[in-house]
Amino acid sequence: MKLSVVIVNYNVVHFLEQALQSVFKAGRNLDMEVFVVDNNSVDNSVDTISRDFPGVKLIANKENVGFSRANNQAIRESKGQYILLLNPDTVLREDTLEKCCEFMDRTQDCGGLGVRMIDGKGKFLPESKRGLPTPAVAFYKMTGLSSIFPKSRIFGKYHLKYLPEMQTNVVDVLSGAFMMLRKSALDITGLLDETFFMYGEDIDLSYRITKAGFKNYYFPETTIIHYKGESTKKKSANYVRVFYHAMILFAQKHYSNKMAGWFAFFIRSAVWFRAVMALLWRLLSGIIVPVLDFILVYTGYFLIAGYWEVYNKYVRGFYPDEYYFLHIPGYILLVMAAVFISGGNDKPYSFRRINRGTFAGAVFLFAIYAFLPKSMQFSRAILALGSAWAFLAFPLVRAAVHFFKSGKFQLGENLERRIIIVAGENESRRIRDVLTQGNVQYDFIGMVDPGNNKPEGFLGHIAQIQEVAEIFRINHVIFSGTDVPAKEIMGVMSELSGTDIQFKIVPEKSWVVIGSNSKNDPGEFYSIDVRFALGERHLRRKKRFFDIALSVLIWVLFPLVILYPNGRKMLANSVAVFFGNKTWVSYRNTNGSEGLPNMKTGVFTPSQAFKNTDQELNSNLAYARDYSVYKDWLVVTRQIFARN
Repeated sequence: MKLSVVIVNYNVVHFLEQALQSVFKAGRNLDMEVFVVDNNSVDNSVDTISRDFPGVKLIANKENVGFSRANNQAIRESKGQYILLLNPDTVLREDTLEKCCEFMDRTQDCGGLGVRMIDGKGKFLPESKRGLPTPAVAFYKMTGLSSIFPKSRIFGKYHLKYLPEMQTNVVDVLSGAFMMLRKSALDITGLLDETFFMYGEDIDLSYRITKAGFKNYYFPETTIIHYKGESTKKKSANYVRVFYHAMILFAQKHYSNKMAGWFAFFIRSAVWFRAVMALLWRLLSGIIVPVLDFILVYTGYFLIAGYWEVYNKYVRGFYPDEYYFLHIPGYILLVMAAVFISGGNDKPYSFRRINRGTFAGAVFLFAIYAFLPKSMQFSRAILALGSAWAFLAFPLVRAAVHFFKSGKFQLGENLERRIIIVAGENESRRIRDVLTQGNVQYDFIGMVDPGNNKPEGFLGHIAQIQEVAEIFRINHVIFSGTDVPAKEIMGVMSELSGTDIQFKIVPEKSWVVIGSNSKNDPGEFYSIDVRFALGERHLRRKKRFFDIALSVLIWVLFPLVILYPNGRKMLANSVAVFFGNKTWVSYRNTNGSEGLPNMKTGVFTPSQAFKNTDQELNSNLAYARDYSVYKDWLVVTRQIFARN
C-alpha cells in the first residue's frame, strides 16, 4: 500500500468532514487507507464519521489520550509505505497527495516531508518551515531579534524566513499539521514520543529523523489550507505554558545537562513573561471599554451638573460632594450594567445592542429614582440630559476603540456583507438557502462561475474574480466545496490575500459554512457564519440571568410551586440550575445537537412546548437559531401547569 493517512480528531466534526472530503479527492488515484482516531469527542464526531465515511478506519478512544499516543495507535495498524499525519483543520489540494508521494519516491533520503501552508485568509503560514529550537534560536525568538531580522541566517532560524517560500529546501522541523513520513524511517526512529501530550512531538520526531540519517524537506509545489487561530490562541496564558513546557521536555531529552539547563532557564523566563503579558492583555482588553465609558459619561454628567448649578434658576446653591462622587457614579454604573447585559460590550460592536441597553438602563434608572427619598432626588433634568449624553458616548467609545485596532470607524454589525458565491446555479441556490435559514444578514451581489465560462446571469468566471471583487466592492467570497476544486479555492485565496475579503467554504452536502474570521463558535479555528441566537454572548448572559432569577423565585414561592404537577421537579432542580450545573431549558437530546452552540443539560426541552411531531424534530435547531428569554419562560410555564 502506498499511503496511510492518520487524522486525530477532538471536537471539530465539521472541520473533519471537510478534511476527509479533500483527502479522498486527493487520493483517488492512490492505493490509500485513512484512519481517524477520535479522542473522546462530544460533538457526535464518531457517529458522523461512521455514517458518512464508511471507508474510514475509525478508532474511537474512551478518553483524550493526547496527540502523540492517538497517532501511534493508527500508525501501528497502518500498512502504507508512507504515513501522513494530518490535522483535521486542513484542506488538501487535489494534487497534494500524488505530488508528495512522487517526491518521496524520487528522493530516497527524504524521511519527512512538509508542504506550503496558508491560513483561512490565504496568507502564508511561516511554520511551514522551521529550524531546530536550540538555546540560541530560542533566545533570538524570545528577545524579538528573529522578528527584527527575519531574513538573517543567524537571527531568523526559527521560521527560516531567509529560505524562499516557493523553493524546495531541506529544513530541520516539519509541522505536525501535515507531516508525511517514510515508514522505513519510522522503523528506525520509533514512533511519536508519548511524553509530549500536545505540542512539541513534531519537533522531537523531526529531530530524530535527521539523527537517523534522513532529511526533512519543505515542499512548496503543492499547498494546503490550515485554519489556525494564531492571533488569539497565542495570547492565551495556557497555550504559552503548555507549548513551552513541551520545549523544555525536548531540551531535556536531546541536549546536554548544561545546555538543557540554559534552555530551560530561557524558556521559563519566556513563560513567565508571556503569561504576565497575556494576563495584562486580557485584563486591558476586558476593561478598556468600560473604563472609557465611565470616564466619558462621567465627564458629561459633571459638565451638565456644573452648568445646571450656575445657570438654572430652579437650583439654589451647589450640589453636595456626595452627588458627584456617589450618586452620579451610581447612575452611570447602573446604565453600564444594562448595556453589558444587552451585549453592548460584545464584539462585533452593535449600535442596536448598545442603544437598547442604554435605553433599558435609563428607564430602570428613572424608575429607581422615583422611589428615592426627596433628600436624594437632586435633578431629573440632569438625569435626562446625562442619559442622552450616554446614548452618544457609548457608541463613540466603541467606534474609537474599533478605529484604534482596525483603522475603521464603522462597527462590526454595520459592515454590509457583500457576498459573491463561486458555484454553479444549483449549489448557489443551496448556499443561499443555508444563509437564509441561518438568519445571516447579507447582500447577495451575484454568482461567479467556477469554470472558464460566463453563463447568463453570472458576474464572471473564477479567473475574473479579482476584477469582480474590485468592481462590486465584495467583502465575502463563499465557495462551494462541491463545485470548486480546492486548488482553485486556494489560488483565489492567495491572489486576494492582501485584501480585507473574508473567505468561506460550504463543504459538500453540508449546512455548515466554514471560514476564517473567528474561532469562538463551534470548533476551535473555524466559524459557522450561520447565526444561532444562542451563540451570541449577550443572549447567553440573559439566559443565565433568567435561570438564576427563576431559581430564586421558586425558592421564594415554594409553598405554591409544589402544589403544581411539575412543582416538585422544579424545586429539586432549582439548586443545580442556580449553581450552573443545569439550565432550565436545553436541547431535546445532545446527540441531535451537533453543530449547535454548546448547552448544559436542561430540566425541560423546547420540544415539550409542542405537540406536533415535525416541530419536535426541528425544535433544537429552531431553539438555537431563534432563542429568546420569552421562549424559555413559555416552555417552563407550560411545564409547571402541565398535567402528568
